[in-house]
Amino acid sequence: MSDIEFAHLVRLSDDTGLHEHADGPLPRREHGYCLDDVARGLVVLHREPDLPADLAALAEHYLAFTAYAQAEDGRFHNRLSPDRRWLDEPGLGDWWGRALWGLGTTAARSTTPAIQRAALECFDRGAHHRPPSVRTMAFAALGAAEVLDADPLHASAAALLGDITSYIGRPRTDENWPWPEDRLFYANAALPEALIAAGDLLGSDEVRDDGLRLLDWLLTVESRDFHLSPVPTGGWFLGEPRPAFDQQPIEAAAMADACARAYQVTSDPAWLAGVHRAIAWFSGDNDLGSLMQDEQTGGCYDGLTPAGPNTNQGAESTLALLSTRQHLRTLLRSTG
Repeated sequence: MSDIEFAHLVRLSDDTGLHEHADGPLPRREHGYCLDDVARGLVVLHREPDLPADLAALAEHYLAFTAYAQAEDGRFHNRLSPDRRWLDEPGLGDWWGRALWGLGTTAARSTTPAIQRAALECFDRGAHHRPPSVRTMAFAALGAAEVLDADPLHASAAALLGDITSYIGRPRTDENWPWPEDRLFYANAALPEALIAAGDLLGSDEVRDDGLRLLDWLLTVESRDFHLSPVPTGGWFLGEPRPAFDQQPIEAAAMADACARAYQVTSDPAWLAGVHRAIAWFSGDNDLGSLMQDEQTGGCYDGLTPAGPNTNQGAESTLALLSTRQHLRTLLRSTG
């Protein structure tokens, strides 16, 4: 049985998938579902070492949703109406990248062979595409890393993961701004994490070290007084005011993921500081000293605004909290 509270994720879910939005703790059923969140759910659930029966059933619902969303050519729909009609055409947006991340994680970590095979078939169907967005590619690369870690001879996963370097490029020579983009946007830590994974699994010290350098810089600029201070939804560049709002839980979760991978690859305990800052952000060690989780429901607030938390508890934020708490559990077990 998991020691992490999944009650709110269950509350947001049904036999179709995962409701995207909430009004406080209650799912906004009229807003329907999106693959983006369902795929995140696959990642989180399959990171659990021993899924109880109810969560295993939930993971199978999420996998069925993801397979249903996939077109024959490997692209994916994203938005499903409450009456189960697709509201968009299949595409290669962030949801495609997150779908491959979720499918790769399921294929690598599920303990049910039939589920592994089904997830891998969907992954392989989509892995030949190359999206226009660097973040979309980074999410997909993290799924490829899961597959490749489980099967080092998996050709399409190796090709997908290897191509992340051409998307991100090398760090800039400017020590104040080595970031390969002109501005920080969202889920920023996924980019260096993808490089670290590619360098580690494909045997390139240069690519791994580029990722570590970018992550170290990112953790520095996204910290204030030794607590995490994520960039706002509008992005950030040097000289713009900080702290800035609204801050999103996905930023803390991405930082926890990336620093945990850096620690796994390097065994350098310095990376644990980033994981701890991300965990502490949810517990109130943030720019406003505000608790970002509802301890009664198990949900996470949707963002940190200048006036405090946005107390709606949607799927993206709740999954960000759950994934970060998974790193806390791993750290507690590994250090003590």
